[in-house]
Amino acid sequence: MYKLNFLQYNNMQNLHINSELSLNILSDNETYLSLEKEFLSKFSFENINYFSFCKNGFLGLLLELSKKGKIAICLGETQSLIDAAKIFESLDFEIIYLELLKDGNVDLKKLQNHNIDFLFLSSYVMDTFVKTSLEEAKKLTNAKIISNASASFDKNSDVIYFDAYKLTGFFTHSLMLFNDELFEDLVISSKDVIALKNILEALKNQKFETTTKEIFKQKLQNILKDDIYFFVDNNQTLPYTLHFALKNIKARELIRTLALDEIYISNGEGCSLGLSKPSRVIQVMGYDETTSRNAITLSFSEKYDEQTIEKIVNKIAKKYLQIKVLNQGN
Repeated sequence: MYKLNFLQYNNMQNLHINSELSLNILSDNETYLSLEKEFLSKFSFENINYFSFCKNGFLGLLLELSKKGKIAICLGETQSLIDAAKIFESLDFEIIYLELLKDGNVDLKKLQNHNIDFLFLSSYVMDTFVKTSLEEAKKLTNAKIISNASASFDKNSDVIYFDAYKLTGFFTHSLMLFNDELFEDLVISSKDVIALKNILEALKNQKFETTTKEIFKQKLQNILKDDIYFFVDNNQTLPYTLHFALKNIKARELIRTLALDEIYISNGEGCSLGLSKPSRVIQVMGYDETTSRNAITLSFSEKYDEQTIEKIVNKIAKKYLQIKVLNQGN
């Protein structure tokens, strides 16, 4: 099996639940406190909170923050957050959006024109994994920066959160780390010890392979020639990701057929075996829906020798050309 989609689907192999993980208001809950302390220490934050990584969960966060100031959101953030923002707006609250430029970078200049208090901006754009300089963003705004740290952590973030499903393969609560008293403290029954333990374990075991990307890119270009193209400059993406597009096919067709050979790739923010929608992020960059369906993302957690890479690339090219021919016949 060749798992080239680990940032979207990183399934944990073992899940252990025991009575020590059960919180009791009349006990000292040593196991929980130990896990919490370790998690906070790992990222140098003071407080931890739990929320549901879905539009309703993010809506709750937006409503809580709206009591304290103005909010801006980058359109390159996770779909659930964008969906929550649309509902937030429908309730007559104001949201300022940071657009994506045609090359996939975040238009940070817009920050100069707005006085905001909270900015949802990660150190990478979802789907394309184009890197964003939070250090530069801080030069343009005094807002607290709230970031998804599931694929990359930036010390310039004032608040970070983690996508439980993408990290563990389980839809438990997700975690948010912050300083000061930004969010209300939760009652004991709302503290998800299982989520805390699983996400911490997943982060400890998280591996990034950075030497494979360029080899994959060169071999794909050598064999596919004019059939491969790029929406973004991969020198500006996370070093363990590769984003590209293949002409005249829908990525989901390739994802499905490669899965039969146990080669797992992705498109969009979190597709599952080709059942995803067209890439929203590519459309935000200014491309039409049809073109956005060409987009493919690879993410690397294991190092492969050149012979194995050659085998995978040849299989991708073979399946792509077969699909392309079939599509031309329709």
